[in-house]
Amino acid sequence: MNNYKQFKQMFLAQLKLTLREKQAWFWGIFFPVILMVIFMVIFSGDSSDEFQSKVAIVDENQNSTSETMLAGLKQIPVLEVKTDQTVSQEKATEWVKEQEVDAAIILPASKEATSIELIVNKENEQNASTQVVAGVLDKFVQQANLSAAGAAPIYEVQFESVSSGNNELDYTDFLLTGMIALAIAQGGLFGMVDLVEMRRKGLIKRLRMTPAKMGIFGLSDMVMRLLFSIIQIILLSLIGVFIFGANLYINILSLIVIFLIGALSFNALGYFISAFSKTTEAYMGVANIISFLMMFLSGVFFPIESMPEWLQPVSNILPLTYFAEGLRDSMVYDTSILSSSLWFGVGNMAIWGGVAFIIGSWLYKRKSIVATR
Repeated sequence: MNNYKQFKQMFLAQLKLTLREKQAWFWGIFFPVILMVIFMVIFSGDSSDEFQSKVAIVDENQNSTSETMLAGLKQIPVLEVKTDQTVSQEKATEWVKEQEVDAAIILPASKEATSIELIVNKENEQNASTQVVAGVLDKFVQQANLSAAGAAPIYEVQFESVSSGNNELDYTDFLLTGMIALAIAQGGLFGMVDLVEMRRKGLIKRLRMTPAKMGIFGLSDMVMRLLFSIIQIILLSLIGVFIFGANLYINILSLIVIFLIGALSFNALGYFISAFSKTTEAYMGVANIISFLMMFLSGVFFPIESMPEWLQPVSNILPLTYFAEGLRDSMVYDTSILSSSLWFGVGNMAIWGGVAFIIGSWLYKRKSIVATR
């Protein structure tokens, strides 16, 4: 019962310290919420909306060939013709220069002409819209050639979209789980700042001189931070699902394992940073650098595959990479607890957390011995 009373008193003390620590609340709760809302508003458009490129069509010398091609181009769904009527080449070129359209298509000037000209803006030559127009027009010309030769197409491409989840997934689902991982990670990285103040003021040294058990002190702190992380995951999930329409297909066992290992690992990293930080400012500076690097290199906002190839090996060793992927597996893809990829990520995070905790404990113990000499 004495141990229970100690745990209760220390847990309440840790809770009060956390409630008073505005920086931990900001980085752990408000910053991830603000960041998630900004990214979702910008990038989470309805994925079912059909992509279109705006074009202008020039047909200054109308003939039977140009009329046939014009009718065919207007039937292509991804091409949005700026005006119902064709325009002059001068006008179309002006629209391309001013980027009012993605491209201008100049139809054959005579029945015997054999080419279609495409005008694009040089500054946007490599963007998606321009590439779409060029690709569609190339396919259109190929079909026209087959038709002119009287040949019927033999081969065709059949498109199928698959997912390891139960339903179609979009960027909102990807971003939500990434932001939950980031929030919990930052809660651990920034949440140990109170230990720096306690050591600086001599409170930890005084605590060692009392009958209180340091193991119970550490346990109470760990439980309090796990509760803090649970608040993070619930709050962000509610915002993502009910405000932005995210889809969650949760495997409870997988989520519990990933959540516990991930939260404890980042708490250990925060503990490690606090072990060698002499001031709050130094602690926050190191935590900010680590958080900033992992934020953009761990696939929180965009898939790692979209990064430069030389940078991907760095991403593949960071703990936040596997925490974010683990949360996606357990919250979006409904991945089984028996998945080998899930346990590979768990192992990576456990190594990071275990090494950080061991080194941090050694540093605390070393400083304690030096302080008593």
